[in-house]
Amino acid sequence: MTPDRARFRPTRVDGAGAGCAALYLGLAWLARGPGDPGVASFLLVSAAAAAVTFAVYAWSAKEPDRISVGRLLLWAVVFRAIGLFGGPFFEDDYFRYLWDGYRFAQDGTPYGLAPEAFFADPAVPALFQGILDRINFPELATIYGPATQLAFLLGYGVAPGSVAALQVIFILFDLLTIGILLRLAPPRAVLLYAWCPLVVKEVAFTAHPDGFAVFFVLAAVLLARRERLHAAAALLAFGAAAKVLALVAVPFVLRPIRWTHGAVFGGVLALLYLPFAWQGGTDLPTLFVFARDWEFNASVFALLTPLLPNAAARVVCGGLFLAAAAWLYFRDRDPGGNVPPGDRLYGLLLVLAPVVNPWYLLWVLPFAAIRPSLWAWTASVAVLLSYATGLNLQDMNLHPFGHPPWVPVAEYGMVALALAAGVARRRKADPREGTACTAA
Repeated sequence: MTPDRARFRPTRVDGAGAGCAALYLGLAWLARGPGDPGVASFLLVSAAAAAVTFAVYAWSAKEPDRISVGRLLLWAVVFRAIGLFGGPFFEDDYFRYLWDGYRFAQDGTPYGLAPEAFFADPAVPALFQGILDRINFPELATIYGPATQLAFLLGYGVAPGSVAALQVIFILFDLLTIGILLRLAPPRAVLLYAWCPLVVKEVAFTAHPDGFAVFFVLAAVLLARRERLHAAAALLAFGAAAKVLALVAVPFVLRPIRWTHGAVFGGVLALLYLPFAWQGGTDLPTLFVFARDWEFNASVFALLTPLLPNAAARVVCGGLFLAAAAWLYFRDRDPGGNVPPGDRLYGLLLVLAPVVNPWYLLWVLPFAAIRPSLWAWTASVAVLLSYATGLNLQDMNLHPFGHPPWVPVAEYGMVALALAAGVARRRKADPREGTACTAA
């Protein structure tokens, strides 16, 4: 066998990829069956796939070149194709996405009217009447921003009422995110994101749009590193118009910010919002309801609510986050070149947030590929425990979105232990190896 041909023979990476693919195929088969997969089956598959991914990462520590870009991308595409085949489970948010795409196409805006306003409308086609009947919180208008609505509209244009169209769109943007990460971090570290079970589940299987918004933030980071800050400001505006969480990264990506950068950011954001505001509605009213009332899978906020009124607990958590973000802004400057500490920034936000859905980790994990840490990748697995709700467990003794008492203890306990272990490792390490010892 010639050296050129030997280069293409299967490797341990391919064996690991095939093992993960088999796990995801099993999950897809369960997802296509009657009802959702069992929570235990889902957690076992996710834990096994994560263990394989982490093993490949550790195996390549001494020889990073063992992870080729081609094989990394090949298996990343395979996993996402399997997710496309499997389809959504444990979720019904995609009915809102499909409805918003329909309303955008028919009325020129998805805002202003809540879905319940159309329950008795004979003009709604039968396909979308069925979708309408399955939307959660139909009394509230949509919470999704204008840029995300453009993705929903594109999905409607490709295949009206088809979640597969949205899956394809968000998978493509996720693959673009992987491409950006390969310009910001070595392939070995990018593999942690590209093969991450949480990313595969939330983007490929379930079509959550957070990864779509994160793409614009990562693209802005890349442009900022190249000192193209005006273009970065425009992309950040798209990110913020896709999901409000992008606003957190703006001052870090555009540092030092000038008035022209702010003008570009504000101008693009206004261009995205004004056509909808002119027609009488945006996502802001429902965002306000969400920020005021919602709670799910919280940590610090859940500890404060027995001691403080709901509004006061939210103000305290918000104040703590702003103080922590200011501290990071003035203290943390990446010597590698304008990569914001997004893992710590969004990690702190989620620790203090009243709502921590698993897909919110999509904001943490790209930055955790650039700056790998034990706590972040432990969190990528631990947060999946939050799917163990009364609804998914079919436990009538629990609130549909409530957890058994062991879930928050196990979930946040795992992350706390990983954080403590990471701190201990850094303290023991030689200071000259400080950057390396933060990995894994």
